[in-house]
Amino acid sequence: MDETRRMEEGQSRGQNGYPKDELKQETQNNNVGGDSIEHDRSVEPLVEQEQSLMKQKTKRVATLDAFRGLTIVLMVLVDDAGGAYPRIDHSPWNGCTLADFVMPFFLFIVGVAIPLALKRIPKVKDAVKKIFLRTLKLLFWGILLQGGYSHAPDDLSYGVDMRFIRWCGILQRIALVYCVVALIETFTIKVRPSTLRPGHLSIFTAYRWQWFGGFVAFVIYMVTTFSLYVPDWSFVDYNGEEGKRYTVNCGMRGHLGPACNAVGYVDRQVWGINHLYSQPVWRRLKACTFSSPAEGPLRKNAPSWCHAPFDPEGLLSSISAILSGTIGIHYGHVLIHFKGHSKRLKQWLSMGFVLFILGIILHFTNAIPINKQLYSFSYVCFTAGAAGIVFSVFYILIDVWGLRTPFLFLEWIGMNAMLVFVMAAQGIFAGFVNGWYYKDPDNSLVNWIQEHVFINVWHSQKLGTLLYVIFAEITFWGVVAGILHKLGIYWKL
Repeated sequence: MDETRRMEEGQSRGQNGYPKDELKQETQNNNVGGDSIEHDRSVEPLVEQEQSLMKQKTKRVATLDAFRGLTIVLMVLVDDAGGAYPRIDHSPWNGCTLADFVMPFFLFIVGVAIPLALKRIPKVKDAVKKIFLRTLKLLFWGILLQGGYSHAPDDLSYGVDMRFIRWCGILQRIALVYCVVALIETFTIKVRPSTLRPGHLSIFTAYRWQWFGGFVAFVIYMVTTFSLYVPDWSFVDYNGEEGKRYTVNCGMRGHLGPACNAVGYVDRQVWGINHLYSQPVWRRLKACTFSSPAEGPLRKNAPSWCHAPFDPEGLLSSISAILSGTIGIHYGHVLIHFKGHSKRLKQWLSMGFVLFILGIILHFTNAIPINKQLYSFSYVCFTAGAAGIVFSVFYILIDVWGLRTPFLFLEWIGMNAMLVFVMAAQGIFAGFVNGWYYKDPDNSLVNWIQEHVFINVWHSQKLGTLLYVIFAEITFWGVVAGILHKLGIYWKL
């Protein structure tokens, strides 16, 4: 009887667990986790909102694309200008810099997009197929771009010795988080209510299985990190001239320093030490180099672990990263179920500030330091809170106040995020251009522009590098993305 009444009122539940009227909202996949959604402008109570959805005007939430574009811009900036300005490059160990926000921002916006994308796939079987296909695509591109096969942009050779191929990377971590969070979202369709009960916490109870999945990831990470015994280990430094063997003395549990943490131990056991990232950022620590926080030659008396590989996108830390995706998907659920701007912002900002403050407390009390390399729980809270706050501010500026024009640049990049990631952040386009040179590989168009248009004009290597990244990379690809948007061309996964 209740189901009949809901059908008469336009609230019947579709096969994907959302009201059927919501299924008529258009979404579009443009890139890694990229989706769009239409929403109404009602401020009526939730039940009345769902009864009148068909009568309300809808529009695209531009904040999704703008936030994704911001994340790509940050990645290009810190990757290519971080060498000139170490303070914005990844923190060598504990702490958080501008570069350390990129990965959790990626995972956050991927999480936001998941429920929006799955709404338009009515059958669970089709949704699962799409999830696995996208996961495989992400893994393929991740290994190709960061496994060692591509040497762009400066080295014109290519190919990778399979003894040293790197199995982990940015896209591989996104693939893992996306797959886990999206599958939970898909398989919990039948246990979700079609409408929310009144109350601030109803959104959490409605999606309790998503939070349970995040909690399981949290428990696995915390128990392993603080209870796993890490024995002594050794390795050969193949970057050295003679391939010297080093030994690191550990024999402890719960260590959160570079040498004996469980995150590195798990990766050494699962992947093999030769398949980890060979230039970890901990080499910029004072214990390793006199050039700290910048890169420089290792000290002669540097600890043995300074020479060791370590993967910042390893397995155990990626399990912790599932929490970032879980928090992101919560923001997506709020976007779907709460139709008033004020209600959405109340949910988003309250959670963002709670997480942000919790991360700060855990760090400054030395309970759990903020650490991107370990993807510590305080790091998850701090960066997810920051992502939620920035996302909310973008939403106010773009979707509430209508200040969309100043952010079109970011929207364009966000709608073609995969293209800009591959061509700019991974240096593929610059490597392609460098393939044409005169007499010497260093005498290429890219290097000429860097030296003569930026560095020599400003008489500063640091400032010239920064301006080159801003104008010759970020601005250039923003314009390209805008042109492709006008032509309706997107790189989709």
